[in-house]
Amino acid sequence: MNKKMKYIKSVVILCLIVLSFSSCNNGKSNDANADLAVYQCPMKCEGEKTFKHSGSCSICKMDLKPIEKQNSKVLGDNEISDESIFNLTTKWNTEEGETIVLKDLKGKTLVMVMIYTTCKAACPRLVADMRNIETKIPQEKLNNLQFVLISIDPETDTPKRLKEFAKENLMDGEQWTFLQGTENSVREFANVLAVKYKQISPMDFSHSNIISVFNSGGELKHQQEGLGVDNKETIQTILDLTN
Repeated sequence: MNKKMKYIKSVVILCLIVLSFSSCNNGKSNDANADLAVYQCPMKCEGEKTFKHSGSCSICKMDLKPIEKQNSKVLGDNEISDESIFNLTTKWNTEEGETIVLKDLKGKTLVMVMIYTTCKAACPRLVADMRNIETKIPQEKLNNLQFVLISIDPETDTPKRLKEFAKENLMDGEQWTFLQGTENSVREFANVLAVKYKQISPMDFSHSNIISVFNSGGELKHQQEGLGVDNKETIQTILDLTN
């Protein structure tokens, strides 16, 4: 009987040792998985660049997100993805004198461009390109579409000036929105869109010529670069998103 008890005791001790070893291995495995986690800016300010540790993006300052979680997350109706511009919480003034955040534009396909109203060269062409895009969208789809023009010269382009500009260019309908931010918010958003701009004189800026298309959840789906370029792909993207 004593031998049997000793045998059982030995088996129990052995099992405990095995379980303890297994638990340690699981802990090490979890630690290893954490070490292998890859982080990335949700706005992809630096393209596909990834980081080994969590933190914030040096450009847009948003929290870096684990790619695995980012890809697997299932969103509810009222949620937004990590890639959405609606995560940006800076405030903007509209040409109507209202104050909004970008999330207030949620629910519509967005066509966005950065300009300044005193520009005499590229911006009039960009404005013409935006109006050309509008003419190619069926009337019934315009209700689900918002054209947004963001000034890179917030000091000059006050809401009053933006309103005047909208009327001058026949862009005063409900589907058009003009935004004035601060120097910091404009720079932040330009980084998100990969738009580069630089003030070269008191009234002039050099800047990228990019029109961006976002889905109703604020995720970037297409960019058109250049002036007077073929906008066939841009139009098709918009039509697909507004179905």
